[in-house]
Order: sequence, then structure tokens, then C-alpha cells
Amino acid sequence: MSPAVPAPRSLKVRSLRVPSPEVRSLIRSLAGIALVCAAAAAPAADLASAEKLAGERCAACHGKDGNTPIDPSYPRLSGQHEDYLVHALRAYKQDARKNAIMGAQAKTLSRDDIYNLAAYYSRLPGVMSHRR
Repeated sequence: MSPAVPAPRSLKVRSLRVPSPEVRSLIRSLAGIALVCAAAAAPAADLASAEKLAGERCAACHGKDGNTPIDPSYPRLSGQHEDYLVHALRAYKQDARKNAIMGAQAKTLSRDDIYNLAAYYSRLPGVMSHRR
């Protein structure tokens, strides 16, 4: 004969109190403030200044459209993901990514320049490297 299985203990369920209207209002206000702060932290792209800067600094090597580099080893910038471009330019600026030309170019870029260029090139049409 198998031993008897003990009866489960009863679970006590605590009742959840609904916050007062004042607390709910405070929670909504804090959530709204958090959303506003998050939106303010992301700089708005100045695409006009980025286009000018791209023409002055980037076009000589990467092409005016960002898709026609002068050397096949130079990357096509148009259509790249914005966050990737920001990451790459920051890495060049901080010498975490090594390239004499790009390091010298990136060191002169401000934070806003980097974000603006990344936004500009990410919005241009890219060329697929593998056609189907």
C-alpha cells in the first residue's frame, strides 16, 4: 500500500488594494514625465545640416549618394541602420575602431553631427549586396 499523500496546505490570498485616486494620478503623472524625458533624450535629426556635412566630408570617399564609394573596400553608407552608424562613428572617434582616415574624420564630429549623419544616411535608399 502506498503512503498517503499529504493534503495541500491552504493558500492565503492577500487582497490587493486599489490605489487611491491621488496615488493613481501621481502614477500617471510620473509615467508622463518619464515619456517626455525619454523623448527629449533622443536628439531630433537635423537632416539639412547632415546633408551639407555629408557633401563636405563624406562624399569624397563614400560617394555623393553614399552608395558609390571610390574604393570597393569603403562601405556603402546609405540604407545602413542608424544605430550602427552612430556606433561606428563613436568607435572611430574614441579610437576603439582603427582606421587613419575615418579616425581623423570622426574626431572632428560633434555628438549632434554623429546623430545627424547617421539619421541622414539611414534614410537614404541602400543597395542590396545580395540580389535575389
